[in-house]
Amino acid sequence: MDIHPHLKLRLLNDWQHDFPLKAQPFASIAVALRVCEEDVLAGYAGALADGSLSRIGGVFSHGAGGAAVLGAMAVPDHRLEEVAAIVSACPGVNHNYAREHRVNLWFVMTGPDRQQVEASMQQLEQRTGLPAWRLHMVRPYRIDLGFDLRHAVSRRPMRVSHPAATEPLQGQDLPLASLIEEGLPLVPRPFAAWSRRLGMTETDVIRTVGDWLRNGRLKRFGVVVRHHELGFAANAMTVYDVPDDRVDAHGQILAAQPGVTLAYRRTRAPGWPFNLYAMVHGTNRDAVRSVIERVTDAAGLVGHDRQVLFSTIRYKQTGGRRFRDHHAQEVSHAVAG
Repeated sequence: MDIHPHLKLRLLNDWQHDFPLKAQPFASIAVALRVCEEDVLAGYAGALADGSLSRIGGVFSHGAGGAAVLGAMAVPDHRLEEVAAIVSACPGVNHNYAREHRVNLWFVMTGPDRQQVEASMQQLEQRTGLPAWRLHMVRPYRIDLGFDLRHAVSRRPMRVSHPAATEPLQGQDLPLASLIEEGLPLVPRPFAAWSRRLGMTETDVIRTVGDWLRNGRLKRFGVVVRHHELGFAANAMTVYDVPDDRVDAHGQILAAQPGVTLAYRRTRAPGWPFNLYAMVHGTNRDAVRSVIERVTDAAGLVGHDRQVLFSTIRYKQTGGRRFRDHHAQEVSHAVAG
């Protein structure tokens, strides 16, 4: 079934936030768009098939639990494809990009805890014979809150970030967290499908997701797109060297600038003095460069040492799976509320 491009854009753009936490969410979206539920489900299924939709699910805050680290390797050009394949094959890796720099392979390693992440990093080093930087998150200023897909770059932040959760998720919460990272099934009552796997009622599943949004454990719940398939193929990571006693002030201003899609503080590494990061996604490099110059000035970062690393090859991009080891199984006695 062919879906009109305008409907596809609305489905992907408008429900990055405020996804209906209702028993029949796709029916609610259909009412808002004045189409039938079958068209909504077919539209999302088509976007999933063509790669523009990653999932309909959640993005957890840094403090919700699990662990992740940004890794980077200086890979000889003749080994780049080989090493990238080894990195991408690791289940804990959810992003893996080549970037324009001497240190040219950048990836995110996730896991249930920091010890497992470090063990996975050591295994990669052994398998590739290459050292890897560990650039740990110190403070997120803006993490995956989505952006407007209707322009060459994001014209404004879609949402103000919630504060990080003060308490991580507990053991009984982890199977639901794993499902949220996996994504909703494309069926009329997706939360009921989750409830059958969790031994919870449908009502309790929906209530819990809403509670996690309100308390900041979830940054957002809704449509998670893959920007490259939607024309946002020019993505650049700009890094700044900022004195530690001033980085938070600059980072908060940077995160609020239109066009910045991600902003965070990370640890430095030997030979890598940069501690403030900003991501800009756009449809072309000129638009991205223009945003970088504007936000650098607005955040008071002119004069600070910086580098701009455009991505060249996307080897892997999937949702983060910090809770992937906590699988939910079908529970026969569950009651859908």
